[in-house]
Amino acid sequence: MSVLFTPIKLRGLELANRIVVSPMCQYSAENGAANDWHFTHINTLALSGAAMFCIEATHVEPIGRITPGCLGLWDDATEAALVPILTSVRKHSKTAIAMQLAHAGRKGSSHKPWDGGQQIAPASGGWQTVAPSAVPHKDGELAPEALDTDGLARIRDAFVSAAQRAARLGIDAIELHAAHGYLLHQFLSPLANRRSDAYGGSLENRMRYPLELFDAVRSVFPADKPVGVRVSATDWVDGGWDLDQTIVFAQELKRRDVDWIDVSSGGVSPLQKITLGPGYPVPFAAAVKQATGLPTMAVGLITQAQQAEEIVASGKADMVALARGMLYDPRWGWHAAAELGGQVAAPPQYWRSQPSTQKELFGRTTFGAR
Repeated sequence: MSVLFTPIKLRGLELANRIVVSPMCQYSAENGAANDWHFTHINTLALSGAAMFCIEATHVEPIGRITPGCLGLWDDATEAALVPILTSVRKHSKTAIAMQLAHAGRKGSSHKPWDGGQQIAPASGGWQTVAPSAVPHKDGELAPEALDTDGLARIRDAFVSAAQRAARLGIDAIELHAAHGYLLHQFLSPLANRRSDAYGGSLENRMRYPLELFDAVRSVFPADKPVGVRVSATDWVDGGWDLDQTIVFAQELKRRDVDWIDVSSGGVSPLQKITLGPGYPVPFAAAVKQATGLPTMAVGLITQAQQAEEIVASGKADMVALARGMLYDPRWGWHAAAELGGQVAAPPQYWRSQPSTQKELFGRTTFGAR
């Protein structure tokens, strides 16, 4: 029996399998609001066979966006834009819908990747970014403003408000984005955090603000719904954030009843040196799981069904999260189930598509005509 296609329970949310559609920025929102692109994208991947789909990094304030096209959830308009999309998903799919709440910090005010991805100057339509310290992401860029007490409180309140909006929308789970060089990762990493107050210096101090944000979000999101955290397990730079510190952070989150750790890596420095390969961050997820006992998600160039099966069956991680693989094959979960002998849910309109050799791929279905 395939372990990948066995259920897992996260707080009150039971997932039918261990496959997650990873949050993927689409850079296609309008003033933070989702539109017809998101309708198509989310509805398509909600039928992938994955047990959970995570909405892309959803930013809690306008200056927290990576690009002007990034999704947001900071006012009534951005909340309302998601209603018809989620209504459609719920009508046709059994997939749980999560949302990744995020703030880009000093990596905000960037061009879209297909427009080069570099920093946009305020005079060209960009904005002044904020960060733990006034240290630019790379040489030659406009430095961010160091957050003061009021700024820290504003962003904390923005995360709380976004979590409350997510709850109103019926979102099933939240993931806090503390990876890839964005704001919460910037607080964690000594490469970005040069503060000398209670939020900088020691590991305890660098973890303080991300932990405060987790506590704030957890306190307002429904108690029966899970909240997880995505982390970068290493900066891939000497003297930066590393696996040992990640494990301490995960242990602190465990004390706060975090529901999963989504283990990625890198993003905080252009000096990073990463050796890419299929599943290259998986050992980090395994190390976090072994040290903490927490449910973990493995990510990173996971594309093959047998590869995903081995990760969960061997205990390296409890779930796998796919991004590019899902874009390339929006029915990845179906195909993995066919290969591994699993079952997935599919809408009745698609029941006739199962291969003749896979009569119960979609469970026990009946389809007649006169």
